[in-house]
Amino acid sequence: MSSGSGGWVASAVGGGEVPANLTLGRVADERVLGRSGFALTSDAFRHGGELDPCFTACEEDSVAPPLEWTAPPPGAQEIALVVEDADKGHVHWAVWGIKPQKGKLLEGETPPRTGKNAYGNSEWLLPDPPLGEEHRYVFQLFALDLPLTLMPGATHEELVQQMDGHVTAAAVLTARFEGHEVEEWDADDLDDDD
Repeated sequence: MSSGSGGWVASAVGGGEVPANLTLGRVADERVLGRSGFALTSDAFRHGGELDPCFTACEEDSVAPPLEWTAPPPGAQEIALVVEDADKGHVHWAVWGIKPQKGKLLEGETPPRTGKNAYGNSEWLLPDPPLGEEHRYVFQLFALDLPLTLMPGATHEELVQQMDGHVTAAAVLTARFEGHEVEEWDADDLDDDD
C-alpha cells in the first residue's frame, strides 16, 4: 500500500531511524495508524519500554508477552499481528485469525493461527540480540477488511501479500531489549547444606 514510509514509521516505532523494512510500512500508511482509537498495549511493558527477560532468550521458560487491544473500526473482518526486530528486520511472530473485536492474548497464550518466524518456526521467536546491543521489537497490529485465507505455517511474505491493500487500521507497540549474558548454573554452585 505504502510506496514510501518516510518518517511516519520511525515516529510510530520510536527510538530513531528504523533500518528494517517493517510490515507496517509495506501494507499500511500513516492515515490508518490509530484510526478510530485502535490501540495496542501490554501489562508487561509500556511503549518504548524495556522487555522483561522472561519474554526473551535469557530465561529458560520464556513465553510471549501479554497483549491487549481496543476494538478495531467498524467493518473489520480479522486482526493480524506481526512482531519484528526494527533494527535487524527479523520476524519474531506472525499471527492472524484473531476476531475483529476488543481482545487480548494472555502471557504465553497460543494464538489462533501462526506463521513462520525468521527461523522457520511457527512460534514466538525469543528476542536474543548480541551482548550489549539494544534492539527494538515492534508489535504491529492490523485490522483487515477481509478474512485471510492463509493456512497455519504460512510465511511472513505470504501474510504481507494477503494483507496488502486491506488494512483499515493499525496500532504499534515497541519494546526495547539489550543482549545479556546468560548465567550457566553449575551443580557445584548449589549449597547442599540444608
